[in-house]
Amino acid sequence: MTRRRRVPPSPLPQREGVDAVRVRLPLDATWATVREHLVERLSADAETVTGMFEAGRVVGEDGRPVAPDAGYVPGLFVWFHRDLPTEVPVPFPVEVVYRDAHLVVADKPHFLATVPRGSHVTETALARLRRELELPTLGAAHRLDRLTAGLVLFTVRPEERGAYQALFRDRRVRKEYEAVAPFAPGLALPRTVRSRIVKERGVLAAYEVEGEPNAVTRVELAEHRAADGLGRYRLTPTTGQTHQLRVHMNALGVPLLGDPLYPVVADRVPAGDFRRPLQLLARTLEFTDPVTGIEHRLRSTRTLEAWSSPAAWAGQ
Repeated sequence: MTRRRRVPPSPLPQREGVDAVRVRLPLDATWATVREHLVERLSADAETVTGMFEAGRVVGEDGRPVAPDAGYVPGLFVWFHRDLPTEVPVPFPVEVVYRDAHLVVADKPHFLATVPRGSHVTETALARLRRELELPTLGAAHRLDRLTAGLVLFTVRPEERGAYQALFRDRRVRKEYEAVAPFAPGLALPRTVRSRIVKERGVLAAYEVEGEPNAVTRVELAEHRAADGLGRYRLTPTTGQTHQLRVHMNALGVPLLGDPLYPVVADRVPAGDFRRPLQLLARTLEFTDPVTGIEHRLRSTRTLEAWSSPAAWAGQ
């Protein structure tokens, strides 16, 4: 049996709380140089990649720059920092609701991505917390959608991350969400919604199909108001499919307020438009700490504005 090579630590420090990109050269070599492979892998023009090499931005395991004409070595690791995109700052803080030597539980605002991805890099909860708490080893144990606010669990020690990720993978975390949507008098609640949800790469909205259910959500009506026809709902998922709560609420005929994808995909809003956030909040996390054995029941202190101040939310 071939033993997998140990992944070496990054020789480059983080930039703005963002890790350097690590690339392992494929074992089935078809390139003459490292540079040629990166041109193809990054789908970038040769001039840009050559400039990275000439500036010493591509380094090997020892931290030394890789020469532009360095020969291709199957299995070699190289690192580099991508150019950071220009991002509009999300003008809401990330609050820490719990912290110890093993984990950080943060209360993420709407509009802030959990981890760097695509055009959201430094303006993410992970990058911000690494900078603000001075914890470069911080990692995310799970994720929330960028438009969803609420509790996210981060790990302090990389060697313990797997244990916390397993909590979510094995469904040993009880998650409760709060949502604001239209009140439907004819909708019988509480109920448990079960369906099969599919999310295709490159397609913004997920959708339900026939087949074995892979998404399960308990939906309850916490309260409703006759004055504006809104309901405040308690949602308890036992699975974690992409957009699961949004898809299930839309399927029940009560799409969440502020949802740009369900029931129809709306036009993309300009960068910096933080009006009318999606009315979905990850309210509580309950779990037994796999490292310390502590029983945690953590609660977000955020409010959903369409419920607490509906006129202000609608008029933003």
